[in-house]
Amino acid sequence: MTRRAIARPRAPHLFSALIACAFLIALLCGGRLVAVYLEKKTIHATAPKDFFIKNQGLAFQRAAARAPGILLLYGSSELIDPIPNRASDFFSSEPSGFQVCPVGRAGTTSLIILQKLGALGSELRDRKVAIWLSPSWFFPPAVSPYYYAGNFSLPAASDILFGDALDWNLKTEIVKRMSQFPDTLAKSALLQLAAACVASGHPLDRIVLIAIWPLGKLQNTVLDLQDHFETLIYILGGGRPVPWRGLRIVNSRKAPADDGQRGVTTESLGAIRSARDAAFRARIAAASEWIDLELLFRTLTELRAKPLILGMPIDGTLYDARGVSRSARQVYYDRMSELAQRYHFPLLQFEDHDADPDFLIAHREHPTPKGWMYYDRALDDFFHKTK
Repeated sequence: MTRRAIARPRAPHLFSALIACAFLIALLCGGRLVAVYLEKKTIHATAPKDFFIKNQGLAFQRAAARAPGILLLYGSSELIDPIPNRASDFFSSEPSGFQVCPVGRAGTTSLIILQKLGALGSELRDRKVAIWLSPSWFFPPAVSPYYYAGNFSLPAASDILFGDALDWNLKTEIVKRMSQFPDTLAKSALLQLAAACVASGHPLDRIVLIAIWPLGKLQNTVLDLQDHFETLIYILGGGRPVPWRGLRIVNSRKAPADDGQRGVTTESLGAIRSARDAAFRARIAAASEWIDLELLFRTLTELRAKPLILGMPIDGTLYDARGVSRSARQVYYDRMSELAQRYHFPLLQFEDHDADPDFLIAHREHPTPKGWMYYDRALDDFFHKTK
């Protein structure tokens, strides 16, 4: 009798807790449905714009991928530079029946882009997508940890690791590259542990990974809800920034280096240029960005996306002044062409505009208004091409 008397008061509390949990789940699911509806409804207004949530989250990118009249364009700082005729502005009123949705910020490179694309997964199946590559990505020996951290997206990284869109071997190689930037993985202890398990390949680590896999799926769900909640706040707020979102400014502009030719004699100039050509070729050959670019191409292939690869010409005027010849610069163009052909991806890198002052803004590696018109035409042709 005493045990029953003690047990009875507890049942109403348990029932109330279940009701509260059910209400919370219903509220979250309902809020997500509302957010998805508003994302779809407003995507033609938000697609041409550049803002933090679209770049770092996945909700607006998914909405753009699902919209038949929008072409996703991934790249770097050139996408947000307010130059006349840039694609996002040129196509904003749908003059030929579609809009361009730019995704990228200063310091973005192939490894960041592939994480976003891999996170979108099946949304990209048979979908056209444009990828903008900058030659400057392939000049340093390694990706800058500062730039990488400034563009790192936790939802995208978690979706890559705990998602099912990519083959295990490809995922392992991607995670190994991501593991070379441990500070970003440390943003989530679960992500950090899972990445270590994937990268090691040890049987015991595989068991640990299987054990934490449900928690990873739960983390993806939580990050997805947070992403949609932030998009909801952004839309209902009329496009004002989400107040708790900090924006890390990454400055990708570099002061032009001294060409080192002041006081050089005519006799020594040939030897200097030969040495600089050799050094340039060696830098191109050793750049780790080629590894990331091939991983990006493999990701696009596995997702069965239909990409257009857009490259920018090297600022030939600047490199001529530095003593790097046009024939040395051709090494970059040839290697890019070879890689694109290997994956059967269409490539336009406009190498015939190398050293064309009307195509690129001097020392900035951004297209001029005239240069943008070439890219706009390429995007228009690509979007309307039937095969």
